Amino acid sequence: MYVKHAGDLFRLLGDEVRLRLLRVLSARHGRLNVSELTAVLGIAQSGVSRHLRLLKEAGLVVEERGGGFSFYRLSPALVDGGFNGLWATLKAQFAESATLPGARGDDARLQEVIRLRKENFEVHGTDRAQFVPGRSWAAWSRALGLLLPPVDVADLACGEGYLSVEAARWARGVVGIDRSPDVLKRAKALAERRGVRNITWKRGEIEKLPLADHSVDIALLSQALHHAVEPARAVVEAVRILRPGGQLLVLDLREHDQSWVRDRVGDRWLGFKDDALERMLKSAGLADVAVRIGARLAGDPFTVLVASGVKSPASTLSTLDPRRSTIDDGRSTIA
Repeated sequence: MYVKHAGDLFRLLGDEVRLRLLRVLSARHGRLNVSELTAVLGIAQSGVSRHLRLLKEAGLVVEERGGGFSFYRLSPALVDGGFNGLWATLKAQFAESATLPGARGDDARLQEVIRLRKENFEVHGTDRAQFVPGRSWAAWSRALGLLLPPVDVADLACGEGYLSVEAARWARGVVGIDRSPDVLKRAKALAERRGVRNITWKRGEIEKLPLADHSVDIALLSQALHHAVEPARAVVEAVRILRPGGQLLVLDLREHDQSWVRDRVGDRWLGFKDDALERMLKSAGLADVAVRIGARLAGDPFTVLVASGVKSPASTLSTLDPRRSTIDDGRSTIA
């Protein structure tokens, strides 16, 4: 029902989170679901749901169902001038605050949510322009992997193991390395659910890898360098474990100005310039270095760079003692 008294309405809008919700929903991206709004605002999903319920009861937002999701958007009654022209006031306030760090952070996270939505077939199921039965980026990645010869892969800073599991579908063997035992536990559980047997999990730092020299054919650093204390050293370590002729593949962020990622997701570096990333790989002893754009969305402050290089057969670069002991190999014995 509509809020009948000005006092009730002003109390409702006296909450910062609810104002942020209205501002995010006012962006020209159509509807957003609770999970997407949670990712943008960075608060508990239960809190987002509670605030949405209050805004819905007040008639400021509406809920719509589609494709198995509940989506929210601004109420036509609000946008069309109801509530004594409240929307004009809110819109002016939102425009005035657009350059503030908090608003810019919300905008950046919103752009990332929209990018992920565009890559997510399940969410796009109700969009006739996008609905193509069988379309799957995951299937394409697995298909392209089949073009590779049998290789040994190291997924450095593997996180919860999604890339490790995908690589295991076409690799001879995969080593997933991460510093966090809790994260590795979740990665092992994922591999178990997927029935993957050819992954070895190791605990270690990417600046000091628990692997011997010349032990893998491909080293992957996916969104890992901007978390590293010493990114250049991490690249040197990745090159050290490569066999002659092996390849390093890096996915990371281009330099950006979104400082909120330091506290929100623990980033140490705000991405890298293209030429700096290229120099980093070349300085580590790689040849045939290439740096390209991997993903970019108009209006999104985050651009993904893809970089690769080949270890020369003559390379003898090794900066760490190969005789050091390894750490907890934790080989997967998954049925």
